[in-house]
Amino acid sequence: MKNIRVGASIVNLTPLAWDHNTRILLESIREARTAGVSILCLPEMCITGYGCQDAFFSPSVQEEALGILFDHILPATKDMVVCVGLPIVWRNAIFNAVAVIADGAIIGFVCKRFLAGDGVHYEPRWFKPWPTGARGHVELRGESYPIGDIFFDIGGVRLGFEICEDAWVAQRPGTSLAGRGVDIILNPSASHFAFGKLAVRKRFVIEGSRAFGVTYIYANLLGCDEGRVIYDGGALIATQGRLIATGPRFGMETHGLTHAVIDVEQTRMIQGWTNSFRPSFDENPAECARAEFSWPVIGPQHPEILLPEKTGEATWERSSHLKEEEFWRAETLGLWDYMRKSYSRGYVISLSGGADSAACTVLVGMMVRRAVAELGLDGFKDRLAHDKAIQHAKTAEEAIYSLVTTAYQATKNSGDVTRNAARSIAEAVGSQHFELDIDALVNAYVQMIEGALARPLTWKTDDVALQNIQARARAPSIWMFANIRGALLIATSNRSEAAVGYTTMDGDTAGGLSPIAGIDKAFLRKWLAWMERVGPDDSGPIAALSVITVQAPTAELRPQEDKQTDEDDLMPYDLLDAVEGAAIRDKQDPVETFQLMRAQFVQYTPAQLGLWIERFFRLWSRNQWKRERFAPSFHLDDKNLDPKTWCRYPILSGGFDRELKALRAHIAALS
Repeated sequence: MKNIRVGASIVNLTPLAWDHNTRILLESIREARTAGVSILCLPEMCITGYGCQDAFFSPSVQEEALGILFDHILPATKDMVVCVGLPIVWRNAIFNAVAVIADGAIIGFVCKRFLAGDGVHYEPRWFKPWPTGARGHVELRGESYPIGDIFFDIGGVRLGFEICEDAWVAQRPGTSLAGRGVDIILNPSASHFAFGKLAVRKRFVIEGSRAFGVTYIYANLLGCDEGRVIYDGGALIATQGRLIATGPRFGMETHGLTHAVIDVEQTRMIQGWTNSFRPSFDENPAECARAEFSWPVIGPQHPEILLPEKTGEATWERSSHLKEEEFWRAETLGLWDYMRKSYSRGYVISLSGGADSAACTVLVGMMVRRAVAELGLDGFKDRLAHDKAIQHAKTAEEAIYSLVTTAYQATKNSGDVTRNAARSIAEAVGSQHFELDIDALVNAYVQMIEGALARPLTWKTDDVALQNIQARARAPSIWMFANIRGALLIATSNRSEAAVGYTTMDGDTAGGLSPIAGIDKAFLRKWLAWMERVGPDDSGPIAALSVITVQAPTAELRPQEDKQTDEDDLMPYDLLDAVEGAAIRDKQDPVETFQLMRAQFVQYTPAQLGLWIERFFRLWSRNQWKRERFAPSFHLDDKNLDPKTWCRYPILSGGFDRELKALRAHIAALS
């Protein structure tokens, strides 16, 4: 029996915030020491923050990271083994590396072999992939340290690494590490949240521990790192094919520890009796960095620590509405971090009485309630020390009223339904709410342009212009609220609208953050209905949302007698989202998209489907310029349309002319 307490820390960092990040890392190490942890895995790039972007190229960033490693981290690691991520320069190339520290001394650096370059990830721009089997030495502060594709023997316990993406590929390094008799594999990660992604992480952690005959330790980042990506935390520890510890996700704290006691000799015995285990006979002494270390003696542990129900997983993780639970937790964490890291004093929302602005308002209100509940009112105010007004709040309700401002801005085309809905949502959330009449502003703009053109503007000849001026006339006043408050203005457009440009630039797109621009309208409506009737596991429903869920979505910009609805202007939202997935995510051409939709939406005629699909492709290609100008949004799944970090498309293009001609011919042949 050789018991060792191992741990994984999740940390909420800010890129290039040196003092902030150092403090959190040192607190994490102290927390682990207090818990008796001997081996601590910290996340990928945790000294600099993962989202430094092109700042990784700056020599000062590289030097600052090394300074923190040597001057602050090393002295804090006496009698511990700690793994910490940072960029390392070797032969004029930058590598994504992990420093392995034992008892206050660097033992070596292991470098990431497989770089993430898909979706939101852009690692190959900054880092080089370390070649399999390559090893060298790096000179730092007058000392030479081994670097590269290496593993470690520390006090007779062998450690190996898979750094984030390394574990997601077919030829994962764990295979060769197992052959070298590694006892523990550590995975320092910066794995962004996406719906359902935790299940994949669990599979490779559990299967890695089973197939490689090791203990597997997974540490992840937490929070909104650099403005678009949200990390959910969720540390994992598995041994012998069983998950023995699971850390919480989406927490509001700056760091958290997950730890467990593992038996190294037990995993070695598993390797010994596994018939498929094949030791490596070609081990090069240079690939193993060694260090003396005295492991604390830990006696026998109660077997309950190995039972799945004792892993510490929250009850909501097993909800039948997991996607809805994940959505509100990811959004509220992102909104919390965005507010405090940008030193803003709350949020302002133009509350139209429709689904999008209602969802944004509810999420902001839930963010405040959740942060107060998890941090305590004093902790909440301490993290918002830049906001003097919030320091006077004595309850969560007072905090919401101070931090959340909403305004309903009516024109003659607005109705009582949306006005009353906006008021009901504001009251349910507890925001400071205003009702403004901007019809005089709209009329002034219309009359001014009529005078310039020497003709009247009519709905028959100037439909789009007359709709858009109402949306744009709302922007100056809502911006003014944000400026007066020192708050962030939220843009309320969703991904379905972004796909087809069904949004007014400098109108409903005005804002500094667009939190739901990565979410399709069909899911958003489903989430609002769930929030009305069921609600989160630990807070319950918001019945007032019934005033939103009973409405058909409408821009409410045409005269009321037109009975304008979004789906009449566009197409059914469930179809729109399916077309977007096929055309943009899966790169299907119009005919292929039509064939997929015809099989899925049998209730519509081929002619009607063809009309809608052609409308989608034309609107998509014409409106890339709008997507280029959207405020930053959160990445929550694999269908984001953000052109800066996910879905690039030319602003000017051929507009699918030839492909749409083929679609029309295909439909004609069917009839």
